[in-house]
Amino acid sequence: MEERRKIRENERELIIFLLEKSERKIENYPINEDVEEYEGGKMGSICMGNPDVSPYQGDIIQANYFDSDGTQVVITLTEDVNNQLLDLDFWKVDFSKLITYPQPKDLFFQEADE
Repeated sequence: MEERRKIRENERELIIFLLEKSERKIENYPINEDVEEYEGGKMGSICMGNPDVSPYQGDIIQANYFDSDGTQVVITLTEDVNNQLLDLDFWKVDFSKLITYPQPKDLFFQEADE
């Protein structure tokens, strides 16, 4: 991973929106001030926890977004085994660089199969 840096306001806003959408209490998921970028920030994914100490437990919520080039992006907010935020993960389906960082209004959610 890269050096730690301060979380950006648009990242914080997206995390808060996703927590609210998942009906989680924001106060139970403090957002670290320092994050690490995956892949040098190419797709926008960040680590908010310490993956060496706190392994992945599961997904909190998954959203979809179409980047400004029309390519679908899957966004997943994850938590660690201590029920703390771990990653805000972006996966652009063609593995290209994220062009436009999404705003909450740009996201859509697919219903789980019943």
